[in-house]
Amino acid sequence: MAQYDKSDLERRMAGAVESLRGDLSGLRTGRANVMLLDPVTVTVYGASMPLNQVATVSAPEPRMLSVQVWDKTNVGPVDKAIRSAGLGLNPITDGQTLRLPIPDLTEDRRKELAKLASKYAEGARIAVRNVRRDGMDSLKADEKKGEISEDERKRLETEVQKLTDSIIADIDAAATSKEKEILGQ
Repeated sequence: MAQYDKSDLERRMAGAVESLRGDLSGLRTGRANVMLLDPVTVTVYGASMPLNQVATVSAPEPRMLSVQVWDKTNVGPVDKAIRSAGLGLNPITDGQTLRLPIPDLTEDRRKELAKLASKYAEGARIAVRNVRRDGMDSLKADEKKGEISEDERKRLETEVQKLTDSIIADIDAAATSKEKEILGQ
């Protein structure tokens, strides 16, 4: 049976784009957004878990996030995790609630965030190329087993390359859009 599965390659490549969009949505653009804290993981109860599993995150004001920690013994670890996440946010503790004022972005911070967006995009491109490599390898294996001809392999490799180029163009468009949004252009 043939190993090559185009729908699986499409699904995996689309997953890389969706992952990138999720990462980019977490980059701060000067407005409060609850997705900003999605990459934050907290070490509590001897395990590392996402912030949204130990607290409720909300945006009560356009420039303020509120984190309501469910267990008061976790307030310290949540505060530490937010500070060490590299988001440039400094929580203000008020009982079991942490308030996170969103400061205005400086030009240096905007450039840092634009570089981070580029880094996320490059990670997505690498993931897509790895999927392409897996597809090409399975086509070569199918040809070696005699399940497909050389012409069929070349035709399918061209198809995989076109799919890869299309997905990478989507990644570039998403990254460029986010960089422009961050830089205020």
